[in-house]
Amino acid sequence: MAKDVDLSSKEWTDIIFEGRNKDYGAYELRSTSVARHNKSVLYTLLGAALIVGLALSFVAVQNFIAERSITDTGEQEEVLVEMATDEPEQEPEQQKLEQPEPEKLPEEVLNSVKVTELKIVEDEKVKKEDEIKAQDELKETTTAFGSSDNDKGTDDRNITETKKEEVIVEKKEEKPAEPEKIFTSVEQNPEFPGGQAALLKYLNSHIQYPPQAAENGKEGKVVVQFVVEKDGHVGEVKVVRSVDKDLDREAVRVCKSLPKFTPGRQNGQPVRVWFTLPVTFKLQGS
Repeated sequence: MAKDVDLSSKEWTDIIFEGRNKDYGAYELRSTSVARHNKSVLYTLLGAALIVGLALSFVAVQNFIAERSITDTGEQEEVLVEMATDEPEQEPEQQKLEQPEPEKLPEEVLNSVKVTELKIVEDEKVKKEDEIKAQDELKETTTAFGSSDNDKGTDDRNITETKKEEVIVEKKEEKPAEPEKIFTSVEQNPEFPGGQAALLKYLNSHIQYPPQAAENGKEGKVVVQFVVEKDGHVGEVKVVRSVDKDLDREAVRVCKSLPKFTPGRQNGQPVRVWFTLPVTFKLQGS
């Protein structure tokens, strides 16, 4: 009989709590235990399935990344192989400059006159071909003396084999000297003789207002920059803020006429320095 009874059924719960207070919490817990157990089993199975799914997804992603890296590596290796097998460009062969050999002049041979040495010998030993030249004849000739006669050369004794020696001098290309650095800021700035007041006075006394600019009512402040060289004279001059081409031209002209400055110094040594000077043009009565 006990085998046929479902211990989790509601009938079994009613049998147990028959004649007892069912409002007590034990009856409610006992009657809902089946639903709780089913939910627990369902949630456990779902959690296990989710974990297995995540694990399989992670493994699939790892395999995909590994396959992609292998593919990329293989492509890179192919590219490297292609680059390695490319034939290097052959450098053009340097043309060898063939220097012409110095011209060889034919060897000059001196003409010579056979001179027979006089010795006292027996008549049998005298050679018939030995001809004795007259002394007067030998004195007048300019031909060299030798052991035999030769008239196929030259009579000039000073002529010897001449060789033309050409001296090749390599001309080294001289690199143009790099211009010295022009400083924009130095320890000791260039100074006009007499200071700033003397500089303004010089400008006022030397500026000539351009007639065309005056007729057109042009006025304003032209900013000029010029280089004070190491010896103090004014070098390059340029306009950094323009007002009018006639006013700019006059400002540049006056700056080029400035007398020598006291040069700027850096580490105690005179250096080239940019000097900025505003030149104001103002019409009278304006």
